[in-house]
Formats: sequence, structure tokens, C-alpha cells
Amino acid sequence: METATKDTAAKKQQSSGEFVIDIQNLHKSFGDNSILKGLNLQVAKGESVVVLGKSGSGKSVTIKCLVGLIQADQGELKVFGTDVTQLDNKQLNEIRARMGFLFQTAALYDSMSVRENLGFTLRHHNKELSADEIEQATIEALQGVGLEEAIDKMPSELSGGMRKRIGLARTMIIKPEIMLYDEPTTGLDTITSREISELILDLQSKNKTTSIIITHDMPCAKLTGDRIVILKEGVVAAEGTYEELEKSEDEWVRSFFI
Repeated sequence: METATKDTAAKKQQSSGEFVIDIQNLHKSFGDNSILKGLNLQVAKGESVVVLGKSGSGKSVTIKCLVGLIQADQGELKVFGTDVTQLDNKQLNEIRARMGFLFQTAALYDSMSVRENLGFTLRHHNKELSADEIEQATIEALQGVGLEEAIDKMPSELSGGMRKRIGLARTMIIKPEIMLYDEPTTGLDTITSREISELILDLQSKNKTTSIIITHDMPCAKLTGDRIVILKEGVVAAEGTYEELEKSEDEWVRSFFI
């Protein structure tokens, strides 16, 4: 396995056990199709880990197991020190409330304006907020992604890049401690993809968020990742910095960077 020589956040914190995500021996099959075959992955507080891998290698299945959307067959998945495989729905929702998700579609509610989309998320997260507090938080979240002027637009009026930005604002409005991104730049042109990647990097820096980013977009991976992990046949086959893996002696590893 390729290993990093850079003094990453994970290495700094390994001895103190400050992993906010700790996955051990994760297995998941669907019928006779075995996807995850003993995957191990740890992510330190404040670290940004990019996950690469061919289709079917288990990238999305891993994060869906992590948040309980898919039940793992075997293994331990600790988030904030708690094994989520042992939690009931109420306990699991308490963990999920500290996490944010940005998936490929941005998943905005088409019947709601941008203001209503963000306000709905915030009210669901904190029912004690006043209307003024929700309005202020909404404006600040939109300012953070450079789209304050879109506050009264409907999702159908937004471009793909704008929808992705609004989706990111809606996710970040609850100030999650962990962010999970599943192909955040898919379907976007090169310039917009870079803008989204830079926005992810900026928000991570400002909020000190711990992140897992699944992507096939190598410029996104290079810009946003402190560490890159490559999955192969359901396990971690290589990890390191972008620069280290790009120069790997392993031809298969290098193939991701061509």
C-alpha cells in the first residue's frame, strides 16, 4: 500500500485518538455481490479526505453505511467515538444532526424558493430559532456561497452550478462538524467545477469541518484533499497526498492521475 510521508492531520492526531471517523473491517454485500471486503479508514478532526476508486469499488456504499442509510454486514463504524451500527433511530439521528451531506443532485425542494429551502432545513435542525434568526442565517449562508441575490428564486430558475452552490449553503447553514460530499462537481463545466471546489475548500477552512469527498474530478481532488485514499475491490489499496500518489511506482495508482 502507498503511504503518505506528509505530516497530515491524521498522523498528528493518531496518537491522541482524535479520529472523528473510524471505520474498521467494514463489510457489505448485496446478495452475491460483495462490495466492501474489510475496509479500514480513519479521518482526523479537521482533515479533508478524498476517496477515489473505479465504479463499484464501494465509495458511496461506505458513506451510506457511515450515516446508517445502508446497514453494514460486519465491522465497526465510529463517528464522534460512537459505533453507529449499535444505535437506534433516535440515537442515530442525533449523530446525523452533526453531519452535512451534499450529493450529486443538490436535492433542493423544487416547490420551495431558495429562502424557503434554507429556512426549512434550519427550522428542522433547531426548532427554537426565531423568524429573524432564520432570515439572518439564511442571508449569511447565501453570502458565503456568493448567491445572496438568488434568495427569492425557485430551483427551476437556477443553473446547475447555482443549484450546487445553494445545496452547499443549505447544508452548511446548520454548521455541521462533518461534511460528506458525493461527486460534488459531477455534471458541471470545468470552470464551475473549479468554483465549487474552491468554495468547498473555503468553507472547510472557515468552519474547521472534517470532510470526506468522493469524486472522479482530479482537479477537485487535488484542490480539496489533505489526503487521498483509493479503493480497490472493497478495501483501501493506496493512500497519500496527491503529489505522492501521482508519482507512485504502481501503474494502477498512477492511472488515476493521467
